[in-house]
Amino acid sequence: MKRNRIETVASLMICACLAVSLFAAPANEKGSPMKVAVKSPSWEARFHELLPALGHRNWVVIADAAFPLQISPGLEIIASGEDLLPVLDKVLAAIDKSKHIRPHVYLDKELAYVTEDLSPGADYFRRQLDERLKGRDVKPVLHEELLGRLDQVAKTFKILMIKTNLTIPYTSVFLELDCGYWPTAAEAKMREAMKADKR
Repeated sequence: MKRNRIETVASLMICACLAVSLFAAPANEKGSPMKVAVKSPSWEARFHELLPALGHRNWVVIADAAFPLQISPGLEIIASGEDLLPVLDKVLAAIDKSKHIRPHVYLDKELAYVTEDLSPGADYFRRQLDERLKGRDVKPVLHEELLGRLDQVAKTFKILMIKTNLTIPYTSVFLELDCGYWPTAAEAKMREAMKADKR
């Protein structure tokens, strides 16, 4: 009876050792544990996950590489690891396909004054950006003012910021989302009717 108990305990200890060895971190050539890299979801996966939930008053910012990390409660930042223009193309294409939102586009006013001699590649970037934003509602606003708006919005509404690898200053593109199925003209007409109503 005692021998059976000892054999059972020994068997359990062997099983435990095998389990530990199976779940232990793999070792490198020198025998020390290796760090196992866990692949994080891509920025596109996160963006497409959030897109159906985004709506009027939310913002999406496609930011240059030096855009500051912020601590506003509603701000979520994703590092894309890509250049700005391809990221912008994908974001605008996805928003354009969605029926519930449309973007108002804001650019840093300073971008018009970033000359080629100050930042090589600026002229090419501006031409490419103008081509992509042709026909859209685009407004240049001072960078500090845009940061102030984001700071206020993030206290109540979600802002998704997708950081890119672009190293030309003042190139971030700010998309303020609006209702896609309710035009501004219809909103204005409704407000006028409300003012005229004496009830």
